[in-house]
Amino acid sequence: MAEEDIRYSVGEPVAPDQYIDVLRRSGFAERRPADDFECIRDMVANANLLVSAWHGAQLIGVARSVTDFAYCCYLSDLAVDEKFQKHGIGRQLISETQQRLGPKCKIILLAAPKAVDYYPKVGFTRHDSAWVLPGSKTP
Repeated sequence: MAEEDIRYSVGEPVAPDQYIDVLRRSGFAERRPADDFECIRDMVANANLLVSAWHGAQLIGVARSVTDFAYCCYLSDLAVDEKFQKHGIGRQLISETQQRLGPKCKIILLAAPKAVDYYPKVGFTRHDSAWVLPGSKTP
């Protein structure tokens, strides 16, 4: 696979079934509600920064964020199809995200356990005081 075979897009519509498919092909579905179509639909629709990677017509990577574009950007999903990993696609999705943010805006994320070694390699620093409050209705 050549890098020129990958097309990156910002704000291009991504259908919920495409999103679910790339979550499954990335191994990330185990950490997201991939079996809840309505939830995924709303996650995609309400993200205010969505960067996608395409190989032909196939969605192969996503960076889904919620941001104010000035101070902070929560990168809530970074997923790349396992067949396309280790080719710089995740790094480019992060870069494309960062290019859309103001100069003082920092990217914040919660790493999946399998990805904790990846983020320092692409410039992130560890922060040990993240907190999570679960929703009032859990499955």
